[in-house]
Amino acid sequence: MQAHILVIEDNPDIAQVLQYELQEGGWDVSTASTGTSGLMQARETPPHLVILDLGLPDFDGVEVARRLRKTMDVPIIVLTAIDAVDRKVELLEAGANDYVTKPFHPEELLARVKVQLRQKKDDLLSFGDLQIHPERRQVLYDGKEVLLSRKEFELLLLLSRQPGRVYSRQEISNEIWKGELSTSSNVVDVHFGNLRSKLRDVAGRSYIRTVRGMGYALRTSA
Repeated sequence: MQAHILVIEDNPDIAQVLQYELQEGGWDVSTASTGTSGLMQARETPPHLVILDLGLPDFDGVEVARRLRKTMDVPIIVLTAIDAVDRKVELLEAGANDYVTKPFHPEELLARVKVQLRQKKDDLLSFGDLQIHPERRQVLYDGKEVLLSRKEFELLLLLSRQPGRVYSRQEISNEIWKGELSTSSNVVDVHFGNLRSKLRDVAGRSYIRTVRGMGYALRTSA
């Protein structure tokens, strides 16, 4: 699956060069010329990485980085013309993973992109054809997205951290619902039923194992 890179850059010449170089590197690329349109694109199609220019026409790139970081754990590489220590510290505190000072050589930027994507790939949870992307809150089966609710995703992610381990209903309630459910509530079972059904629809098998009287576990083998 091609990594999707979002370039937020208001200079059309620089944006065009970046798009060409990144596509030549084998990545899928989309561009936005303002912070507002970039945030909208990121929300509609979560990227694997964002390249962000600081000098945007609507608001500062640091604010864009902060807003991105509030909703997703996507790597952010900032392009900046200011080579000052305090500015770099501000960028990193806002959530940027790396920065490149203008003017820059495309090969340097591509190398930094590869590093960030490689680090993020290490976070991928894969069980055969089933892939869980924690930072994008996305689940894929055989390359196709499995649409889960927020709670269903959190349940699957919890089980996937220790495949095969049985999590008790109380553990699950405490972790996902912060202990707000009563001991007689069947909310956990209902959500697992929906999750099991959705996974079975796409995979033709059940990834969720129910241990009667105990809880639930992620089944990694057929």
